[in-house]
Amino acid sequence: MHYILDNWSFDPFLIIALVVVAWHEVGLRRLASRSEPERTRERRIRSLWFYSGLAVLLIAVESPIDYWANSYFMVHMVQHLLLMFAAPSLVVAGAPWQPLLDALPGRSGQPVTREVMTGGWSRPLRALGGFFLRPWVAVACFSLVMVAWHIPALFDLAESNSAVLIWLMHGSFFAAGVIFWLQFIPSPPFRSQLPLLGRAAALLATNVVMIMIAMSLSIFANHSVYAVYDHVPGVTLPPFADQQIGAAILWVCGDFWALPTMIVTIRKLIGDEGGVGTAMERFLARGSQSAAVRGWASSGSRNRLP
Repeated sequence: MHYILDNWSFDPFLIIALVVVAWHEVGLRRLASRSEPERTRERRIRSLWFYSGLAVLLIAVESPIDYWANSYFMVHMVQHLLLMFAAPSLVVAGAPWQPLLDALPGRSGQPVTREVMTGGWSRPLRALGGFFLRPWVAVACFSLVMVAWHIPALFDLAESNSAVLIWLMHGSFFAAGVIFWLQFIPSPPFRSQLPLLGRAAALLATNVVMIMIAMSLSIFANHSVYAVYDHVPGVTLPPFADQQIGAAILWVCGDFWALPTMIVTIRKLIGDEGGVGTAMERFLARGSQSAAVRGWASSGSRNRLP
């Protein structure tokens, strides 16, 4: 029982999370004062998803999971799944963006939003955000972050440097998870630009990446690849066995989190598009139309040249 009750860390991140919850509640109250009851109930339900995401995030970084992740690779894999899959997907489902903006002091929520969305000073910021929110950029970033931090040199660096671990590894896991799940989960005012067939393909590709990482740490390896786990005091579990268990967790739990989204996407694909074949035809037709438009624009530009 002491594995669960001991080794909790109450660092300042807990205070930040509580401040965010209070800030969000202020925004919800202000929105409720000028919204219909049905819309208010919808925001309240979404807020429960958001708060659940914050709770999972706290469990990942402040519970004994964070403590034992320093000694066991398999626990570190559980932490990675919480940071990349569970917490971001719940936060995205909670759609906290508008309530957080409305909680700004006074009545500055709407003017600040308008200024950020249209102001000249924020153009570079909008361009950067728009780039990372492009569907295939978000999907690629998610897989790239996952692969990069499992490279032994980078993994060992993070484990031996708390600043790299917290701000770079964990921070990039959560950020990549948020932009990834924005492509699949409705989160007003964000709207996914990825077609249903593209979502299914992205989920499949991401799952393949996770499987390849897991296989490289278990089936294709014959020793522990992470030096930080080779000689941990008090740990009797062989490092390679620990690594194999961690790879299995990454493989199975990754499937557990991705497959429900895949099933929902395919069911919606069949219902809305009339079947996978029809969706494929429309997807290819959109691609050929885009190519034709680009070709027309290119030829038009050449024709206008002196």
